[in-house]
Amino acid sequence: MAVPPEISKISDTVWELPVSFRQGMRVPARIYATEKLLKEMDETVFEQAANVAKLPGILKYAYCMPDGHWGYGFPIGGVAAMDAETGVISPGGIGFDINCGMRLVTTNLTYDQIRPHVAELVDRLFQRIPSGVGGKGFVKVSKNEFKRVVEEGAPWCVRNGYGWQEDLERTEEQGCMEGADAAKISEKAVERGYHQLGTLGSGNHYLEIQVAKPENIFNQELAAQFGITQPNQIVVMFHCGSRGFGHQVATDYLQIFLKVMESKYGLNVEDRELACAPFRSSEGQDYFAAMKCAVNMAFANRQVILHRIREVFSEVFGKTPQELGMHQVYDVAHNIAKLEEHVVDGKKRKVLVHRKGSTRAFAPGMKGIPEVYQRTGQPVIIGGSMETGSYLLAGVEGGRETFYSTAHGSGRTMSRHKAKTLFRGKDLLEKMRQRGIYVHAASYSGLAEEAGAAYKNIDDVINATEMAGISQRVVRFIPVGNVKG
Repeated sequence: MAVPPEISKISDTVWELPVSFRQGMRVPARIYATEKLLKEMDETVFEQAANVAKLPGILKYAYCMPDGHWGYGFPIGGVAAMDAETGVISPGGIGFDINCGMRLVTTNLTYDQIRPHVAELVDRLFQRIPSGVGGKGFVKVSKNEFKRVVEEGAPWCVRNGYGWQEDLERTEEQGCMEGADAAKISEKAVERGYHQLGTLGSGNHYLEIQVAKPENIFNQELAAQFGITQPNQIVVMFHCGSRGFGHQVATDYLQIFLKVMESKYGLNVEDRELACAPFRSSEGQDYFAAMKCAVNMAFANRQVILHRIREVFSEVFGKTPQELGMHQVYDVAHNIAKLEEHVVDGKKRKVLVHRKGSTRAFAPGMKGIPEVYQRTGQPVIIGGSMETGSYLLAGVEGGRETFYSTAHGSGRTMSRHKAKTLFRGKDLLEKMRQRGIYVHAASYSGLAEEAGAAYKNIDDVINATEMAGISQRVVRFIPVGNVKG
């Protein structure tokens, strides 16, 4: 890929596009990447980062994380903090799969203990947790009750027997963003979402049984505090979001913003995918309240999935989830905008941080992370491709440079269409099983889209985040079983 000649090297992992790169940029754009990762980025990433830098109210920089690649409006891996009073909110800076996120759960089992049961576990999980396009969940709620779910989030699930109180304490926002208002969502969004609680979805969504090998533990103390305490310990990680509900919320408000952006507020953006409205406007606040509904639906969705995982493990091993040590480490959100307090130019300011395919990574002692992690920093869960591995990281003080944001995954290197032309899902499944990764997929074509070669090297991405000082490695997990949407 062609790197713009205007880019300047700030450090081995930070690169800057000046405001002169494109007319209208209000701030520079900063790309966090090694030189190798920078050269692998598609040219659109630089153009999209520059367009984000033109948005009203943007503070400091438009950022792109090491896993950055082309997205809708913002690059995936994009971060932008807006002044809460003068800035805008943009659905393109949040994404269609609102609060697509990661959840990590420990067990006290070792690989030797589960090896004879991996196929059974994966097959049962596939049966219990619907995956693929349009899957329907087992939690049956009316449309009116669904509106309560999206206002209340994961706490609704725990009250109804789908989880433990400690799960909420170890979930970003405790599983519910306050201010969600079901009156701000369309009936079409409700129609698309009310039957999808407890479903994995398709695309890059997955559920994995993983092992923490001793050689892949980089910080023993932090790993132990996060619950990784024995050699070859088994964990479960999964990735999913707000499904069709979140997609419809984003679609509805993109249309609204396109109608009022220029005519009512005099906002002109070169890329219509960056349609926006002033954050404090009625439309901006309506979208924020609707977005929170989608965020809460995703938290509830992951909570129900965790409940099903515990059920399956309990059935297979004949012990309770408590006896199996199935404690949640953390649940982190991607594709979200949040009001946060940050120091900007030496002063504390309230800012609206857009994280599109990016993870919040709060440092030790920061308000907003659980008491149990006040000394460690926030757990950061970063999923790799299904063929390679995933990571558990921790937030660090250096994250202040990016409004405490870091990468969210390995990042694609090719389109889904191209991946399907290069790889055959059936061949991929057989090769993975030969390598000791038992896979059960909703479709061969979906499997081909997610081939490991379609993604950047996860180790390169993680090394770049650590070298840049925006998060630190704790544990690398290796997949042994995979449910693929």
